[in-house]
Amino acid sequence: MHKINILMFSGDYDKALAALILANSAKDIGLDATIFFAFWGLFLIRDPKKFSVEDKTQYEKMFGMVTPKGPEELPLSRMNMSGLGKKMLEKMMEDDDTPLLSNFLQEARNNGVEFFGCQLSVEVMGIKKEELLAEVEIITAQDYLKDALNSNIQLFI
Repeated sequence: MHKINILMFSGDYDKALAALILANSAKDIGLDATIFFAFWGLFLIRDPKKFSVEDKTQYEKMFGMVTPKGPEELPLSRMNMSGLGKKMLEKMMEDDDTPLLSNFLQEARNNGVEFFGCQLSVEVMGIKKEELLAEVEIITAQDYLKDALNSNIQLFI
């Protein structure tokens, strides 16, 4: 079986769209697909309903309060303009009947795309496993590399 492996480092809305479109397209043509979320990419798989400040250091609490709580809070990589650019993009997507990022994320979950969170990134950024989507498995960088070695396509976004 052919496989695509995506390392999602970015926390940008448009880049997350690209990663999920590719993962879903891969599943549509019969490929296995995995996404490894590291650092800013973790905000894509953060469940907005499960954000918590319990058992966190003061820095982790402050960091958590000012970072995106889920996929719809991610900014654009370019022309964000304090959120105005993102609103414009979302309106253009709506006009073209293009689903929002959260829809592509749900499709990936339904399609069986495997989600991995970077253990070091989760620890450094003060994100608890319980704050992430249920499908996310926390793995080490070494485990990610083993998965990437067994993939036909590796992408860094």
